[in-house]
Amino acid sequence: MSKLKNKVAVITGASKGIGASIAKYFAAEGAKVVVNYASSKEDANKVVDDIIKNGGKAIAVQGDVSNEADVIRIFEETKKAFSTLDILVNNAGIYNYEPIEQVSAETFHQQFNINVLGSIFTIQSALKLFGDKGGNIINISSGVSRSPLATGSVYSATKSALDAFTIALSKEFSGRNIRINSILPGVVETEGSRSAGFIGSEFETKLLSTTPLGRTGQPEDIAKVAVFLASDDAGWITGEQIAVSGGIYGL
Repeated sequence: MSKLKNKVAVITGASKGIGASIAKYFAAEGAKVVVNYASSKEDANKVVDDIIKNGGKAIAVQGDVSNEADVIRIFEETKKAFSTLDILVNNAGIYNYEPIEQVSAETFHQQFNINVLGSIFTIQSALKLFGDKGGNIINISSGVSRSPLATGSVYSATKSALDAFTIALSKEFSGRNIRINSILPGVVETEGSRSAGFIGSEFETKLLSTTPLGRTGQPEDIAKVAVFLASDDAGWITGEQIAVSGGIYGL
């Protein structure tokens, strides 16, 4: 399997969950992977170790995507290790579900700084490494960008903004051989969704009752679509928002 043979990919927030799964699937398809993490060094190193044990190439690089200096360093380390860049996956993100009366400037800016501004910083740095050959950007958005949930107004707004960036930049990149797309997951079973209490909750049960495929997603469900979008199989796809949600967020 070599859909991404010799490609170099930076995946933000890749120490756990969806990001970790994307990193492993990319490596299995031949990509050299930069596993970015903000604080989970042990988990990031485990992802790298798993990749290397399976014959792949990967490094872990710490960096908070909302910090411009950190982002610049992430891509400097990428260039130092692999010389170039072909794929950027903006997966790092946070969410905070709370009633509108409880939204503070701090929680608002924290979500927008990581989910939106962080993606701007990474895209800016990625463009420099893409160079004239072009590249590929995949934004991990959310189904709530289409169908916001109660108490999730700010988080939903960040993901709607990310989708708007995807559409606008697909046009801005015209003629530069750069594709950009969004993946919109539904509820996915990860460390984060379990610790937040979503998995096994009434909330999950309610969503599953209206999900045509009748199950919660797994990280590999998202990773497989990311591989497709990163590969030449998706060579005529850009500016799209692809829901991977068991049908619950389909148009």
